[in-house]
Amino acid sequence: MAITENYNLNLIQWYPGHIAKAERALKEQLKRVDVVLEVRDARIPLATDHPQLASWVGSKERVLVVNRLDMVSPQVRSLWQDWFRRQGEKPYFTDAQHGKGVTAIAQAAIAAGVEINQRRRDRGMLPRAVRAVVIGFPNVGKSALINRLLGRRVVESAARPGVTRQLRWVRISRDFELLDAPGIIPVKLEDQDAALKLAICDDIGEAAYDNQLVAAALIDMIGYFTATASELFPKQVLQSRYNLDPGELAGGVYLHALAEHRYKGDVERAARHLMTDFRKGLLGLIPLELPPN
Repeated sequence: MAITENYNLNLIQWYPGHIAKAERALKEQLKRVDVVLEVRDARIPLATDHPQLASWVGSKERVLVVNRLDMVSPQVRSLWQDWFRRQGEKPYFTDAQHGKGVTAIAQAAIAAGVEINQRRRDRGMLPRAVRAVVIGFPNVGKSALINRLLGRRVVESAARPGVTRQLRWVRISRDFELLDAPGIIPVKLEDQDAALKLAICDDIGEAAYDNQLVAAALIDMIGYFTATASELFPKQVLQSRYNLDPGELAGGVYLHALAEHRYKGDVERAARHLMTDFRKGLLGLIPLELPPN
């Protein structure tokens, strides 16, 4: 579904200068890394798939982490699990904030490290600590995952994008080191639909978008999914939360009605509250993507 067809083609914009610099630093460190832990957002597993990551990783071991498990229903998780497996992937679902599923990530990374060190021995080299990097879009839970793997808070973690500013090595154990990297986004913005989902889920900085346009798009998206896949979504999401039935209203019209209904006509405040409610799960367990087909 291309929600962005109903909006300005440049709904989401960001600028490549600092992104290119961060990419260069990350690619330089990747030369020293054995295992890549790729973290995605369970609400938007495809939109949080960085288009260049596969070429950067190459033949290195990769562990696919689908975080924010608490934000999707068991049925949606099962659909994604089956879909990834059909693609030849083994996804590890986690709620890093609360530590769920993290033990399996550590075991997968260590198992990959055992194979790497065996290959080193086979070549007459000494084994060494396995080096892993945690990569993903901003605010998908990378720092929370590292803190859980370590068992204490060593890297700053917050529910907003852009908290991690620089590359930093963290020793998990004598045999395991992790590189905490800033969130990465593509230098070229080509997929506006994916960018919109990143904005709604707070996986890119607020400077890249207009809150009111993004909130209106979220309303349209909720309407589309509840109409086409109602068995997987909470019923009457907006009416239950705001006591205001969206009916057939377009997202922008409903947002203005909501502003009049609850926020004294303040549309910006209505937009911010709506997106905060979605991001906190107060509208229910609403994914913005389902597996293709």
